[in-house]
Amino acid sequence: MPTSLRSSALRPPLTLRLAAFATQCKPRVNSLIVFTAMIGMFLAVPGWPPGGLMFAATLGIALVAGAAAAINCLVERTIDSRMARTRGRALPLGLISPAETLGLACLTGGAGLWLLNVAVNPLTMWLTLATFLGYAIVYTVILKPATPMNIVIGGASGAMPPVLGWAAMTDSIGMPALALFLIIFLWTPPHFWALACYRREEYARAGLPMLPVSHGVPLTCLHILLYTVLLAAVSYLPCTLGLSGGVYAALVTVLNLGYLWEAWSLWRNYSDAKARHAFRYSLIYLTGLFAALFLDRLL
Repeated sequence: MPTSLRSSALRPPLTLRLAAFATQCKPRVNSLIVFTAMIGMFLAVPGWPPGGLMFAATLGIALVAGAAAAINCLVERTIDSRMARTRGRALPLGLISPAETLGLACLTGGAGLWLLNVAVNPLTMWLTLATFLGYAIVYTVILKPATPMNIVIGGASGAMPPVLGWAAMTDSIGMPALALFLIIFLWTPPHFWALACYRREEYARAGLPMLPVSHGVPLTCLHILLYTVLLAAVSYLPCTLGLSGGVYAALVTVLNLGYLWEAWSLWRNYSDAKARHAFRYSLIYLTGLFAALFLDRLL
């Protein structure tokens, strides 16, 4: 059989390649991005946001976030093949080619930006484009392989979704939106550092200078504790800015006590099991915090 026909026969079918691309868009991770963006929309206006505008903004943000995740997988495909956590992704397995990933990411991201521009407002489109470039290029290509502070600087992109949601509804950026940005910005380092602690050997083999690899676990755990203290303090900004009331304050206090205990325990007596637990709790924390903001608004 000619080589071209043999390689064609070995290629996965189109439906499988499209499904592989969908997994590279990291739907579980991006569900939290979309969720926080939607809460930003709800908080930006009195009552319920306009349905059509909210749908267009949510879909546009989701498409661009998916494209950014796919570009991240494309850039890191060699690194992913060396790590147990990521070697089962579509690109290392050969389920989709780099060229196909790039093409589909451009189509997906372009469609999302077009939708935001024509159906939402140009400000949201430009902010979303900046977020895409910050994550896919500045963080993934430049910062992640270069500095152990990669997640601190690069975390700005991950903190943008509620700002995007706010801008989509108001065509502006207000102080409450910046408070929500600051909450996620301070949440991101302890969240990822906990993961990096129990995956430190994989990151070391991949040649990535994550903080536990470059400076050790004890210093990383101290940073996790300090950032968690700052996060707990900043989490009350929505109350001081009139964005939320007593319901949110009570719920976020419970969440803060739990997260502070996780960080303190990790610093005092580290184990990989505790790091895994802290990482999982961080997801509960952020989801619960934004759910508390929404519940407070409803009540």
